[in-house]
Amino acid sequence: MGHAQAGEGQGVLRWLLPLVNSSNFRLVVFMHLASSSRYADLSFQARCGNSGLHLPKISLGLWHNFGSVDDAENARAIALRAFDLGVMHFDLANNYGPVPGSAEETFGRILREDLGDYRDELIISTKAGYTMWPGPHGDFGSRKYLLASLDQSLKRMGIPYVDIFYSHRRDPNTPMEETMGALATAVKSGKALYAAISNYSPEDTVRACVILRELGAPCVVHQPKYSMFERTPERGLLDVVGREKIGAAVFSPLAQGLLTDRYLQGIPSDARAAKPTGFLKREDISEAKLVKIRALAGLAAERGQPLASMAIAWVLRDPRVTSAIIGASKTHQVDQCVTAASSAPFTTEELERINAILADD
Repeated sequence: MGHAQAGEGQGVLRWLLPLVNSSNFRLVVFMHLASSSRYADLSFQARCGNSGLHLPKISLGLWHNFGSVDDAENARAIALRAFDLGVMHFDLANNYGPVPGSAEETFGRILREDLGDYRDELIISTKAGYTMWPGPHGDFGSRKYLLASLDQSLKRMGIPYVDIFYSHRRDPNTPMEETMGALATAVKSGKALYAAISNYSPEDTVRACVILRELGAPCVVHQPKYSMFERTPERGLLDVVGREKIGAAVFSPLAQGLLTDRYLQGIPSDARAAKPTGFLKREDISEAKLVKIRALAGLAAERGQPLASMAIAWVLRDPRVTSAIIGASKTHQVDQCVTAASSAPFTTEELERINAILADD
């Protein structure tokens, strides 16, 4: 994986504009200058099934650290570092923040101020399916909700289209034909280039793929949760992904940070699990789980890599997994995660040891 050269990615002078008064002061506007080596490693990109869409093996998710409550400059630095390393897929959803919608607004600013010249290189994805506004049409999978949400997402990001538009979750009370029809409308209107689904069961994935093919807007990717601690996709979903010849962009490969070095000595005071809000709770982290994390970290050390890198490499070991979507709160975490794509293949013995460590999980 090529790294940014010294001085690259720091910005380039774009234009000078005189102020309305006659002073000698000039307004200086900078635009990001991306690393020239960002595509040096051709193996870092993978095709989504049999489509023409390619994703980097590591994608950047904006679920956390890009909201209105977060440091905007840090978010900008993370996004630009990722792009310099060849991570050209930025994964969002309408409800990412907090507050909901603010991650898209943050990314919209990054596009305007830094990455606008690279729009045709970027894969920008967003989703609709979780609560965004009051009433029966502000949640789940109705045609009204999905298409209204997509219009709002485009407005927040300041772009005319997204590359991938997801149904974020299956709506059990809305006919799948309606939900998939909304995705197809988004594609045929030009507001999205590809249709996709997330958090669908194997059976619903098959049905969604059939409907979308019939509508002329084939599903290109499924986004499930997958990690060493969440292996549900192995119970049928990855088989469906393979048979349907679509991609799999998996989220939470680090199990909300558990599969990193941060928890080797317990729960740090600034960790997600130590915060009163969020999906990862202190009570969910038992001593038995910490023992597993430490054992996995020991194996990673034997392989000469951090636990996070090994955990991502583990989900990528399956050729049906196209991309691992990571979150990052610091730029150095992006660097560490990207190394997973070029790490050594697992031996049979290593995989057996991992399965033994994870037994009963």
